[in-house]
Amino acid sequence: MAGGKKNPGQLVFGLDIGTRSIVGTVGYRTDDTFHVVAQCDRKHETRAMLDGQIHDIEKVGKTIKDVKNDLEAIIGKELHEVCIAAAGRVLKTINSSATLEFPEETTIDAEHVYTLEMLGVEQAYEDFQAQNNTDMKFYCVGYTVVKYYMNGYPISTLERHKASSISVDLISTFLPDDVVDGLYKAVEIADLEVANLTLEPIAAMTAAIPDMYRMLNIALVDVGAGTSDISITKDGSIIAYGMIPKAGDELTEVIASNLLLDFNEAEHVKIDSGRKAPVKFTDIMGLEHKVEPKEVHKMAEGVIADITKDISDKIKELNGGKPVSAVFVVGGGGKITGFTDALAKEMGIMAERVALRGEEVLKDIDYQFNGAILDSTHVTPIGICLNFYDQRNNFIFVTFNEKRVKLYDNGHLTIADAAMQAGFPNEGLFPKRGPELNFTVNDKPHMVRGQVGEGAVVKLNGKEVSLTSPIVGGDRITVEESTEGEAASATIGSLLEYGSVISVIVNDKKVELPKFAEVNGSLQSEYYDIRPGDDIKMLNYYTVSQIIEFMDVILNPEMNVYVNNKKADRDTKCYDNFSVIWTMEDLSLSDVSDEEEEKAKASGNKKAPKKKEIENYEDAVEAESIENSEYADDGTLDEEYVEYKQAKEEARRKEEESRYTTITVFVNGDPVTLNDKESYVFTDIFDHIDFDLKNRPAGKGIVTELNSKKAVFSEPLKEGDFLDIRWE
Repeated sequence: MAGGKKNPGQLVFGLDIGTRSIVGTVGYRTDDTFHVVAQCDRKHETRAMLDGQIHDIEKVGKTIKDVKNDLEAIIGKELHEVCIAAAGRVLKTINSSATLEFPEETTIDAEHVYTLEMLGVEQAYEDFQAQNNTDMKFYCVGYTVVKYYMNGYPISTLERHKASSISVDLISTFLPDDVVDGLYKAVEIADLEVANLTLEPIAAMTAAIPDMYRMLNIALVDVGAGTSDISITKDGSIIAYGMIPKAGDELTEVIASNLLLDFNEAEHVKIDSGRKAPVKFTDIMGLEHKVEPKEVHKMAEGVIADITKDISDKIKELNGGKPVSAVFVVGGGGKITGFTDALAKEMGIMAERVALRGEEVLKDIDYQFNGAILDSTHVTPIGICLNFYDQRNNFIFVTFNEKRVKLYDNGHLTIADAAMQAGFPNEGLFPKRGPELNFTVNDKPHMVRGQVGEGAVVKLNGKEVSLTSPIVGGDRITVEESTEGEAASATIGSLLEYGSVISVIVNDKKVELPKFAEVNGSLQSEYYDIRPGDDIKMLNYYTVSQIIEFMDVILNPEMNVYVNNKKADRDTKCYDNFSVIWTMEDLSLSDVSDEEEEKAKASGNKKAPKKKEIENYEDAVEAESIENSEYADDGTLDEEYVEYKQAKEEARRKEEESRYTTITVFVNGDPVTLNDKESYVFTDIFDHIDFDLKNRPAGKGIVTELNSKKAVFSEPLKEGDFLDIRWE
């Protein structure tokens, strides 16, 4: 940060731009020790800052330049870059959470953690925008992770663990654009560039509360001139930031009012009242006076009580409605006698657990000059310098789709961050699905999702990269919006409810009939393209006339039809495994042997079984020469023939069942026996288990696994197979 170094390490220039004064510190770090080479401070000549906010940029810039010149004279080098901190008066914080779930147990890597954190930041940004009812434009200037979770349980580090879900709680911080711009313009007047920007409560925390203390529930209060900034730690993390717009200036103003002083003289009385000797001052009438320190403290009691009550209330609010275990106070505003006791009383904790944090913090700092000020007013300036080593936070500019965008550099900016800051639509970054297809099947709603389109085309400085590619200042980014996929489509045959075929036995021959569906009242085949709003009814039967049409046969109108050995008409419905017989009544219809016929006659039957079954009209024509056919007296098919066909059908069924294979498989851990087919495929299992394929949970699809591997419905099954079926 400075040219021609004569000191070891990189020199860091930290600047605490306070309401009453500006403190500059130059130093460097070796191992765990920070060495201060030079330090100086300048008070504002006028009230150019109020409540931590720059009001007169020109005057503040001039004071910064004076501090810079003094430090350069001490160290003998020019300073070009500076680390600064923004006051908490305009700081906004949002607590948010995010969860990232995986379809199966996954080893967590850095990309997963980054994606999770960005989900949390994006949620915080959306929540903040919903709450921001002003015209001010805010930037997300950083975030602090409060806690990670793995499979719902807290964990300190996620990487390298295996998990099915990971979560995060974090605090995102936001600052108005004009606050940041005011700070940047002020340092530019002093011919400086910002090397790092942090927040005052973070800087104070960095110096005052080491990591080892952050397991405790502690509050740090930085009482400045215009604001009191609050940070709270617990379980190893900073869990909250806060601020109240009251601090040392309120004390100065009450002293000025009581003693008839201008602001600067009243500030002098406030500071000197910390000593035991009487304080001399001159009022606005030019008269000299003396006042005892206890009288000054008496004047300030009411204001101290008011400020400490507000601080206590804010701490409790940020800490879940309870007081913290201890409070550390830094900053000049908290040095007045009685402040820490009043805060302890308001907090309801022991007085010794509220203490100024100054010399005991700074004693580990190596001051390489005499006369160093080791008190609470110099904790934050040291913290600003130390924060430089922890993160490189500053604003950078990039060009996004020909638009100049300013980003707060949190050390790991990506193209996705630039897109969000530029207002690029989030849906334009990721592939979009085509329109979904909605319809009903057997009165149950169904939805088929559209196809996924192409992702955004992202280029960084002319080269195609991913959304997670890191960026630096000056980068040129172009993003072509993602495309929408094709609209969802489906056919009747693709539906789980469609199944396969209907098998019927026609004149002793097995006939497989493709299933049909009724769509909006019209009959459709498996090849029908489903349209939005279609009302589909699955048909698990054929009528006799449909079977005749499918088989492409012509029947004599005089032929009789029997379904399951009962006389039927052309509209009779035939379901799976039904038998159908059609025949002419005036033909001999037995294909049994002569021996069977003789046995039938010997048994006393008036008529023997029929000679031959006529399957269609052509067979009937060929059989016209058959003589001596026997009929019932009423012209219908005789009883013996019907009984014969029933016996034959039963024999056929038994013969078919004898060919069936019996196997036992395990479905989701439970045994299931299959015994109704010669062989089995995965989809057959749905005929034997209670699994509702019609009512699919929203946003989920069916997962089928065979012996722990992904399975398709046509995959064959064998004895002892393990099947897993679930919605996911």
